[in-house]
Amino acid sequence: MMSEDDLGDEQADDLEGARYVELQVTTHFSFLRGASSPAELFSAAALLGLPALGVTDRNSLAGAVRAWDAQKVTGCRAIIGCRLDLVCGTSLLVYPTNREAYSRLCRLLSIGKARGGKGSCHLDWSDVADWVEGTIGILVPDRADAACEEALDRLAVIFGARAYLALSIRRRPRDAIRLRDLARLAARAGVQTVATGDILYHAPERRLLQDVVSCIREKCTVDTLGQRRERFADRHLKSVAEMERLFTRYLGDVTPLRRSVEIARACRFDLGQLTYTYPDEIGESGLTPQQELERLTWTKAPGRYPHGIPGNVREQLLHELRLIGDLAYAPYFLTVHSIVQFARSKDILCQGRGSAANSAVCFVLGITSIDPVKSELLFERFVSAERREPPDIDVDFEHERREEVIQWIYETYGRERSALTAVISRFRARGAVREVGKALGLSEDMLSGLASQVWGWARDGVEAKHAQELNLDTSDKRLALTLELARTLINTPRHMSQHPGGFVLTLGRLDELVPIEPAAMADRQIIEWDKDDIDALGFMKVDVLGLGMLGCMRRAFALLEDDKGIAMDLASIPHDDPETFAMIRKADTLGVFQIESRAQMAMLPRIKPTKFYDLVVEVAIVRPGPIQGDMVHPYLRRREGKEAISYPTEELRRVLEKTLGVPLFQEQAMRVAIECAGFTPSEADLLRRAMATFKLTGGVSHFRDKLINGMIARGYQRDFAEQTFKQIEGFGSYGFPESHAASFALIAYASSWMKCHHPDVFCAALLNAQPMGFYAPAQIVRDARQHGVEVRPIDVNHSRWDCTLEPTQGRYHALRIGLRYARELKNADGAAIVLARGNEPYASVEEIQRRAGVSGRALDRIGHAGGFGSLALSRRAGLWEVKGLGEEVLPLFAAADARAGKLRPEAIEPEVALPQMGEGEEVVEDYRAIGLSLRAHPLAFLRDELARRKMVTCAALKDIRDGRWVNLAGLVLLRQKPGSAKGTMFITLEDETDVANLVVWPNLFEKHRRVVLGASMMGVRGQVQKEGEVIHLIAQRLDDLSPLLASVGQRADVASIYQVSRADIVRSAMAPDPRDAVNRPLGRGARDLYDPDLRLGSGIIPGQPTEGIKVKTRDFR
Repeated sequence: MMSEDDLGDEQADDLEGARYVELQVTTHFSFLRGASSPAELFSAAALLGLPALGVTDRNSLAGAVRAWDAQKVTGCRAIIGCRLDLVCGTSLLVYPTNREAYSRLCRLLSIGKARGGKGSCHLDWSDVADWVEGTIGILVPDRADAACEEALDRLAVIFGARAYLALSIRRRPRDAIRLRDLARLAARAGVQTVATGDILYHAPERRLLQDVVSCIREKCTVDTLGQRRERFADRHLKSVAEMERLFTRYLGDVTPLRRSVEIARACRFDLGQLTYTYPDEIGESGLTPQQELERLTWTKAPGRYPHGIPGNVREQLLHELRLIGDLAYAPYFLTVHSIVQFARSKDILCQGRGSAANSAVCFVLGITSIDPVKSELLFERFVSAERREPPDIDVDFEHERREEVIQWIYETYGRERSALTAVISRFRARGAVREVGKALGLSEDMLSGLASQVWGWARDGVEAKHAQELNLDTSDKRLALTLELARTLINTPRHMSQHPGGFVLTLGRLDELVPIEPAAMADRQIIEWDKDDIDALGFMKVDVLGLGMLGCMRRAFALLEDDKGIAMDLASIPHDDPETFAMIRKADTLGVFQIESRAQMAMLPRIKPTKFYDLVVEVAIVRPGPIQGDMVHPYLRRREGKEAISYPTEELRRVLEKTLGVPLFQEQAMRVAIECAGFTPSEADLLRRAMATFKLTGGVSHFRDKLINGMIARGYQRDFAEQTFKQIEGFGSYGFPESHAASFALIAYASSWMKCHHPDVFCAALLNAQPMGFYAPAQIVRDARQHGVEVRPIDVNHSRWDCTLEPTQGRYHALRIGLRYARELKNADGAAIVLARGNEPYASVEEIQRRAGVSGRALDRIGHAGGFGSLALSRRAGLWEVKGLGEEVLPLFAAADARAGKLRPEAIEPEVALPQMGEGEEVVEDYRAIGLSLRAHPLAFLRDELARRKMVTCAALKDIRDGRWVNLAGLVLLRQKPGSAKGTMFITLEDETDVANLVVWPNLFEKHRRVVLGASMMGVRGQVQKEGEVIHLIAQRLDDLSPLLASVGQRADVASIYQVSRADIVRSAMAPDPRDAVNRPLGRGARDLYDPDLRLGSGIIPGQPTEGIKVKTRDFR
C-alpha cells in the first residue's frame, strides 16, 4: 500500500497548477438534503476540470467510500471530510489531514451519535476541542454578527493555523457587503477565509429535485416550504473560471479560491490508508489461530468420518488449511466456528450455506452440512489465492432466537470492536411517486391511483400512458413534473437501516475505522457503510442471518415431542424416504422450503425427484442462471428421455454426468475450465467472477481466448470450444452455486418430510412462524384440511397464543388456531387470558375480564374473531356481551356484591333477541378478524353467478383438454414477475375447488395493468396449456371482479339469495346513442353507467355498503 509521503506527492501532482478546489459538497448520503450521488458529482467535476472535491455530508461519512470509488473512475480526487452541525447551531466543515486525524474524527462522530440516538448527532464545542488534532476546520457562517464573531474566536483557539472561514455566494441582496463583513471578522480573529460553493447537486436541472427532497424531509408541500427551502438556486458545481468571475465581482479578491487548493494539498488522507485487521482468535495453550484451526479440524474430522478419514478428504483438508494459512484467514474460520458452537450450546438451530459449503474445513467444523468432497465441490469457489478477497461465510439461525447470537457477539468482542453493517434504504418506484406527488400537492386519491400502477420492484416509475389510463390529464404541469421527478428520485437513499446480520469485527477499535451509531432496535449498533463499501475496502464480514424455516422446524420438533412423544432433530430425519419423494413428485409442496413457488411446483412433476441430488437440481434450476443460459429445456428433455445424453470426452463426462451433460452450476463451469482447458482452480474462479461482471466491465475476452485455445490444445474442435464458452457465458452472470443449492435442499427435504408424515405438526409450526414463505395463513390452513387435518377455530377456553395440537381419534391431531391470529390482539392480553384460565375454563365474558384483567378492547378483538364459541355465544352475541362490560374491572365492588349476594342494577342486562348473521357475513368477518375462514370459501357463495357467466372452476382445468379456451375466476393469491421472465407475470388464482396458474404476457400486463395490480378477485379468459401434469392458463383478457367479491357478506348461504334489483339496472350494456355529443359536460355516457356486477341476481343490493373481504395479495419477483 502507498505510504503517506508517496500519497502526498501524488496528490500534490494532482493539484499542480490548480486554481480552485470545491471543498463543500453534500451528496445524497446526507439523506433528504443532497440531490446527487457521488458518482454524478465526481463525473460533473471531472468535466468541469475540477481536480478534487471535498465531500462533507452532515455528521456522516456514509458517502465516503462511494466518493473514493468515484475518484478511481474519474480521476477527480476525493477529500474525505464531513459537516458537523453542533447543538448550539454552529456548523463546521472538518477534514482530517492524515490517518490519525481520520480515526479521531470517526471517534468524535461515534460519540455524537451515541449521545443523540438513532438519526441524530449531539456534539458541542468541547467535544470538537477534544478530538480534532490534525484536522482542518472551516466555519460555515450565516451573517457577520456577534454569534459568528464568538464562533470564530472558538475556532481559532481550537484549530489554530488550521482554522478557516467559508465564504459562499448566496445571491442575496447585499451579498457583497455580507462577504466583506465576514472577511473583516475573520481577519480580526486571525482566521483565513476560503471559498466554497456549498454544493447540493451536480447540475442546475437537479434544483427541482432538491426542493422536493426538502419537502419530504420537512413533511410539507412546495407551496408551504417557504424559508425552509435550501437558500439560493445555484448550489451546483461550477467551473474555476465561473468561481473566479463571481468572487471578483462580489468580493474583488480571488485569494479565498487559492486557499482551497492549499487545504486540498494539506489533506493527505485517503481511504486506501485504512488498515483492517481481523481479531486474533487465540486457541488453547496459547496456540496461534492457524495452529488452533488445524487442531480443531483434525480433532473433529473423525466425528464426520467415523469409519476413518478417506484419503481424498485428508488431501483436501491439507490443501484448504495450507491456503487458509497462506492468506491468514484462520481467525475468521475460528470466529464462525465459535458462533456456531455457542448457538448449538443453546439449542439454537443453525446451518451454514452459500459458497462456504464448498469447504471441507467448514464441513468438518460443523459450520456446514454438505460434504464438499463427496459432492465434488470446488474450494476455490469459496477462497482463492489469486482473488485475495476475504471469505464470506453465511450462517442461518432460527429467526426468533438470532438475537441471542447477536448479543453474544457484542458481549464477546465488545461494542467498540463489533457492529452490524448498514443497509441504505432507497426510494423505489411506488414510494417515489407518492412522496414527489405529496410534495407537489397532488391529492391522496390521485397518488393512490398513480401508485397502484406501479409494480412493487419497478425501476422506471409511472409512464404517462399509465396516468392516462386513470383518466388523468397528463398535460397538467404538476402531474407531468411528478412523473418526471419520481423517475429521478428512484434509487436515491432515503435513510440508513441495519443489515439483517452482517457483522464487522476488528482487532482494534472499529470506531477508529468508521463511525458507529445506534440502530433503531435496542442494544444494536451499526457502522455507516454497507456491504459493498466494506467489500471495496477489504473488511471481513460474518453473516448471522435469520431463516424463517429453521424457526419453523424448531417449532415442529417441539410440537412433535410435546404432543406425540417423538424426539427428533434435523440430523435424525430419515434419508431418501419414498413417501416424501412421492409427495414432492406430485408438487404437493405448499409451505415447503424453496420448492413451494408456482414455478417450482410446475417443475417438480417434470423432474420427478427420487433422491436428494434431484432436489439440489430442483432448487437451482428455477433460477435466472439456467433460464438465461438456456439450460432448463435441454436438461428436462434429457431427463424425460426425449434427447440423447452425450459426452464428447471422458473429462466432460466426469464434470457433467450428474446433470446429464448440461452445466447448471457455477462449480461446473469452473470444472470445465480446469478439466478441459487447463485452468488452475484459482484461474477458474477468476473466470467465474469475470462472467458475473462481464456485462458491466467487458473483462471476459482474455478468458475466452484462454478457454477456447486451451480446449483446442486438448483435442476439442474449435466449434465445440466456442459453443462451450457461449453456454457458460450465457448463465455466468446469474449462475447458482451448487453448494448453496445443496444447503437449501437439505432444509427443503426436512420440511417436506415433516409435511408428508406429520401435516398437523407442520401446519401448526408454519402458522406460528408467520410471516414467511409464499402463502398466506388461509392457504396453509386450507392445504392442511385437504390433507385430513381437522382445524378448530379460536376459542377463549381452548386456544393458547400460538396454534396448538389437540388429540383426536383420527390419524392426526386437530389444530387449534391460536389467539395470535385475532387481529390487533396484543400478546400481553393473550398471555393474561391464557394464564388466568389455567385449568378452570371461563364461564362468561364478564368472568374473563374479571379474572384476566384485560380491557374491553381485547375482548372485542376476540369477539370479532368468533372466540366465544365454548361460552355458547355466536360472534354477534359475544360482541353484544362485550359491549355491556365496563372498560375496567372494579374488583372491590365485585367482591362486595358477591359477599352480599346481590347485584347492582347496572349489572342486570335484559335479554335481547339478536338476528343471526348470514353465512356470507360470517365468512367476511372471519377474513377481517383473523385473515382466514374455516367455513365455506368466499367463491362458493358466488358460484351460481359465476356459472351464469360461464366460468369454470380451477379444479375443472384438470379435465379440460389442452388448447381449449375457458373463462375462470378466483381470488388473487400471488403475483410474481421474475427478472428472468422478460416482463412476463405469473398470477395464482384460488377458488373453492383449487388454484390456477395464469401466465400474463407483457403486452397484456400493460393493457390490463390496473386489473393486474389492483384486483382482489380476477376474472380471466385464456387458453389452457398442458405439459404432462403441469397446467397453465395463458391469459387473453382480465377483469376486475372485486365488486362481486364485496357482495359475499350480503349472501345468506352458499346457494345465495335472489335479490331484487332497481328498475334502472340493466342486464346487458346498451349501445350509446350516436346522437349523443362526444364531449359530455355531465360526465360518463350511457355505456359507462353499466356495471356488469350490478345485475339481476348478482347478490349486490344497490344502496347498501359492499365493503367485503380484503385479500392481501403477495407479490414476489
